[in-house]
Amino acid sequence: MHFLDDFYAYVTSIDLWKFVRIFWFFVFFEFLRFFVLDFLTVSLWWLTRRFRKDRTRRARQELFEQQPLISIIVPGKNEGQHIFRLALSLKEQTYTNYELIIIDDGSDDQTPAICASLKRNGFINLYLRNDVRGGKASAANLGLRYARGKFVVHLDADCSYDRDALENIIIPFFYDIRVGAVGGNVTVRNYKHSLCATLQAVEYFDTISVGRIATSELGIYRVISGAFGAFRREALTRVGGWDIGPGLDGDITVKVRKLGYKIRFEPNAICKTSVPVTFRKLIRQRLRWDKSLIRFRLRKHRDVFYPNETFRWSNFISFVEITYNLVLNIKWYVYIADMVVNFASYIPFILMTNILLYTCSNVVKYLMFSLFRTKRNEPIGYFLPYLPVMVIYFGYYLRIIRSVAYIQELLFKASYKDPWNPQKTSRHAKALKI
Repeated sequence: MHFLDDFYAYVTSIDLWKFVRIFWFFVFFEFLRFFVLDFLTVSLWWLTRRFRKDRTRRARQELFEQQPLISIIVPGKNEGQHIFRLALSLKEQTYTNYELIIIDDGSDDQTPAICASLKRNGFINLYLRNDVRGGKASAANLGLRYARGKFVVHLDADCSYDRDALENIIIPFFYDIRVGAVGGNVTVRNYKHSLCATLQAVEYFDTISVGRIATSELGIYRVISGAFGAFRREALTRVGGWDIGPGLDGDITVKVRKLGYKIRFEPNAICKTSVPVTFRKLIRQRLRWDKSLIRFRLRKHRDVFYPNETFRWSNFISFVEITYNLVLNIKWYVYIADMVVNFASYIPFILMTNILLYTCSNVVKYLMFSLFRTKRNEPIGYFLPYLPVMVIYFGYYLRIIRSVAYIQELLFKASYKDPWNPQKTSRHAKALKI
């Protein structure tokens, strides 16, 4: 009780100037960017929904009148157990003019036998195999070589899709001929499996789904998810397909954007994926994701920051938005140092106030953004009790992982040693500086 009394006295003694001085990181770097800007942008998106409804109706009509062939490519290794369920779910899609191409990247399970059976029974159109594993980019490019469709949709075998997902992810291409790629809305299927999975489900809803609506509306949407992404085939051909990852999803998005195409996010194209269910597995995934920011954004594609004949402000701002995470991480440590040096005796109170600020912000943001959700059957209420934990998850756990990933990649180029790719492939990529 003594601490609570002292804490109450501390909070009530803070005036506006002192509040801004002590909590400047929250006010200027997080609240304005991730609450105010996102809310204003998503609100505008919501208010213009009537215009989008008419536009979508016309685009859907044009899609079904033209009936373009869609090539669905599914690269992967040892995905045999998932392929039948995926092929069966695609049979239920509202848009049916597609070819399904499975690319087996050196599997040592029953994938060849399963795919041979599915092909005989008309569930898949083409089965391709790399006898020696070459990595996901190699498998995807093999599928692209045989794809005949006007549009190419890249899927992960272990995901599931709403019945109208294929239709919805193609519709934005009929809004504007300059749209080169469209990202689907990836949500978490196994959110009840563990605390780790639940926190990721909140993250996917908050910073990924809502954040991608905002960045798409601002014209700076930056990553087409490999779990569900669609491309104009001509755009993929022009950029030469996928380069070696990890981080190939963000990389190909940048390559398409640099050609002058627009990148869009479609919230109604719903994909459900299974996320890591332990924090140890999540660390490995996020280290891989975060290293790609340094490898592809700051190293491979740093020319986006330079004034040249292909310079575009949308690309520049998109990259600034991405590198904002790097700056944010650095500023966080500056903030910690500022508090330790200048307000050491108040650190317990400052920490408690920060937790309350972020918790209140998360709850308000979550409830407000829930009004904009595209599916009314989403388990919004289920996640509410977990929102206070998001302060630790976002503010400390993920931030520390990002810091480690940035240091590993900046100093040691650790992404080239990631077992996600075969070592021979990574050595080749390193030699080519890709």
